[in-house]
Amino acid sequence: MGFVLSILYFVTNYLTPAALFGPLAAYRVELILAALIVLASLHLLIRSFILKTPQSLALIGLAVGALLSVMIGQRWIGGGVAAFLAFIPSAFAYFLVCLHCNAKWKIKVIVAMLMCVCLFVIAHGSFDLLFGVQGSLPKPTGLSYAEEVQANDQWNLEHPYLYVMENDTGERLYRLRGLGTINDPNDFGQLAVCVIPLMFIFWRSKKILWNTLFVILPVCILLIGIFLTHSRGALIALMAIAIVAVRRRIGLVPALLLGGALFLGAMALNFTGGRDVSASAGEDRTALWSEGLEVLKANPAFGVGYGNLSDYTDEHLTAHNSVIVCAAELGLFGFYFWCMFLFSTLNDSLAIASIEKVTEGEPIEIEEAPFPQPVKLIESIDKAEINRLGRLLVLSLTGFLAASMFLSRAFVPTLFLLGGMVEVVFEMARERKMIAPRLHLERVMLFAGVLTISLVLMMYIVVRALKLLH
Repeated sequence: MGFVLSILYFVTNYLTPAALFGPLAAYRVELILAALIVLASLHLLIRSFILKTPQSLALIGLAVGALLSVMIGQRWIGGGVAAFLAFIPSAFAYFLVCLHCNAKWKIKVIVAMLMCVCLFVIAHGSFDLLFGVQGSLPKPTGLSYAEEVQANDQWNLEHPYLYVMENDTGERLYRLRGLGTINDPNDFGQLAVCVIPLMFIFWRSKKILWNTLFVILPVCILLIGIFLTHSRGALIALMAIAIVAVRRRIGLVPALLLGGALFLGAMALNFTGGRDVSASAGEDRTALWSEGLEVLKANPAFGVGYGNLSDYTDEHLTAHNSVIVCAAELGLFGFYFWCMFLFSTLNDSLAIASIEKVTEGEPIEIEEAPFPQPVKLIESIDKAEINRLGRLLVLSLTGFLAASMFLSRAFVPTLFLLGGMVEVVFEMARERKMIAPRLHLERVMLFAGVLTISLVLMMYIVVRALKLLH
């Protein structure tokens, strides 16, 4: 029951209650759903591994960081509580996956759910592109820039699955987008990029028809959807996934050359919709990164408040970089816990993907119960399967993090959902004595501190280097 409710919760989070429940959304169906899930999950907490993971502490620290960032940064207690409550639904994804997704088939259901969300958006957006665009927004003449922006904004409100803008040549560009947490073309592109590697969880050796219908075809549809977003960040994320995926087979230099070839091919196919991908084209974004770092410098401890960075930039825009946004909004206190979650997730994902760190497992013994109970089926998962799941999750995280360098999406559910999936697979391996225990909390906290400082310094160096190029 809890797993079914969790899947429904994820779909509601991605597609919004209004899209799923229509008029019933006015009754705050999502809150009722969350309350039911909490009731269905409480009894699992005692025997769950979730309280033993550093990510749980990191999410608690992040929630406190969101609270303090507004209470101290904005000196507003009520706003701090609102920020705390706004962060909880995203973090909830990690706990739900760890509590209820305790088998490989449940991981497959989550991947299928994400795929269905993407298909839903691609289908609606494609239909709107084919039948809802022509003549719906004539090229305005004699309008000021502000009036033209207002006309575009009104059109965007009327077309929830498309976003209209102008490319570098002044031509109108329609970009596919989703709803809720993926209501920006770049956000939807990031989600679709993350789902592509995960689709190979359905791959079956020597099953050509099955693989064509349930892997290759869905991946092609996802690639079409990403193309329709015209997201430059998604393109870079696809390149990063391709490089990481083939690096061990063909070597780093050939992998980089392959990534470059894919980039040139995508640009030849007008992947970005006429928007340039270069240092000069990203000059405005670099300026926002610089402003974000200045905000962090002025408010290093607790930041300027969860979701408030745009109030401190000249153009009232966010920084379009998850590292800078998280650090500037939550300060080094909150950013430290974000890095703790990220480090723990990456470390565990690389561990389960490693051939050397995963050994052949041992069968799980079932203790005899003092009273009759239903038969419990134990999944048979070998080392090769753990490694395969680990590699797919590493590729998915690679895509997410590569896109995050150009998006202000440090707190979206996708990151925490992927983190939960990593820990579920790690726990499968640990239960079967295939892998060493997780790092001690003291070491995790130390490495998280190093990562915190390293990421801030890295972004400072990148910004300085890009300014020199301009």
